[in-house]
Amino acid sequence: MDLDRLCQSWPAPEDDPFNFALLLRNLRALTANFLDAGVERLVLAGVAESTADRDAYQAAIGMPLKVCRLTADLPVVHSRLRHRHETDNDPESLPWHLERADQLDKVLEQADIADFTIDTTHVALPAVASAILKTAGWT
Repeated sequence: MDLDRLCQSWPAPEDDPFNFALLLRNLRALTANFLDAGVERLVLAGVAESTADRDAYQAAIGMPLKVCRLTADLPVVHSRLRHRHETDNDPESLPWHLERADQLDKVLEQADIADFTIDTTHVALPAVASAILKTAGWT
């Protein structure tokens, strides 16, 4: 699940600029639906900046959570962001995302909440996915 999609609502509350409370409400509802349909594992793509965030995600899904931090050299991240914003026809938000990538790298390094980390700098997406599944013990 792309967690960014679960909290897209504007304007965000002043005290919750990333709409985290909405994300958690939607995550609880979707998780219940998936579990009712027989799904046994969920893959969440998003950001946990703190132990509190991690705990909130785990409480929302109601099952143990393994956190994988995906890293890449910042010039590679910036290149990927430029490409994404070019293809999405969204150049206006690119400066914010470039600055946020730098900030987020520092925040996640300091938080150190991942169970494992995978460097994606020179790795193709299928190999990244395989490495995540293997390291998580799902293959």
